[in-house]
Amino acid sequence: MAKLYFRYSAMNAGKSTALLQVAHNYEEQGQQVKLYTAAIDSRYGVGQVTSRLGPQREVDMFDGATDFLNDAPRVACVLVDEAQFLSTAQVQQLHQLAQIRGVPVICYGLRSDFRGEPFPGSAYLLALADDIEELKNICTCGKKATMNIRVDGQGKRIREGEQVSIGGNEQYRQACGRCFYAG
Repeated sequence: MAKLYFRYSAMNAGKSTALLQVAHNYEEQGQQVKLYTAAIDSRYGVGQVTSRLGPQREVDMFDGATDFLNDAPRVACVLVDEAQFLSTAQVQQLHQLAQIRGVPVICYGLRSDFRGEPFPGSAYLLALADDIEELKNICTCGKKATMNIRVDGQGKRIREGEQVSIGGNEQYRQACGRCFYAG
């Protein structure tokens, strides 16, 4: 039975690396996969899933108009990076893809934003996913990082602003709950 999987973590835990490894594993066995990333994430180029370790790959992009039920061809697995940017309807489509069409769907993304608020896509993934796994990362203090902090160009914490601001290490830090509330 196919499932909808949600693999989440704070920033810098290796979500994109894990996605690329899963794609490689399927393809090494001669199976076709379909990979997506959010169209709004252009940190490493448009339509690219890029690991901070170096590997990258061109993939299809999703935006608010993407219909996963009509877009996904017959493949062995669907992989979605930056899944926090999915709409609630898209998460429902991916759940149906797994449950009705029997295609495993593995989504990778953040659970919450820099304010500790859930992303709508992540909230629905937490509600509908058949299998949920936290990918671990550590805070600068050494504890497990579960939160994200946004910083400005001088490294000072930003507490307010738009939920979505695309950036990498120059704009975000992972933190444990204690450091998230203390900072």
